Amino acid sequence: MKTIILSAALFALPALSPVAMADVGGSCHFHGNKPASEATVSGCAAQRKDALVKSGKLDASWSAVKQDKIESIDGKKGKEWKVTFKDTTAKDKSKETLYMFFTPVGNFIAANFTGQ
Repeated sequence: MKTIILSAALFALPALSPVAMADVGGSCHFHGNKPASEATVSGCAAQRKDALVKSGKLDASWSAVKQDKIESIDGKKGKEWKVTFKDTTAKDKSKETLYMFFTPVGNFIAANFTGQ
């Protein structure tokens, strides 16, 4: 009897567990060592910015802000992509420039207003 109950529970478990869903920007997750192109990283940065706006971590005014520049830099752990968005209409000048960092293959690392 215990075997039947245990078997039924094991078969029912996948149906009761939540399904894992990728968030916005899920298509910008890469494996391997092949460096991403500038265009790929730019697209991923735009997706990530939109996700930050949608989640409320960035003000809605950032939706209209276009990418200012993209560059390859030497980060703390080696090469990184640094993508910059500049909102010249920002009231708080310390939050006028948004910096996003990506691994060489294109995976998101962090976003901030300091550039560090």
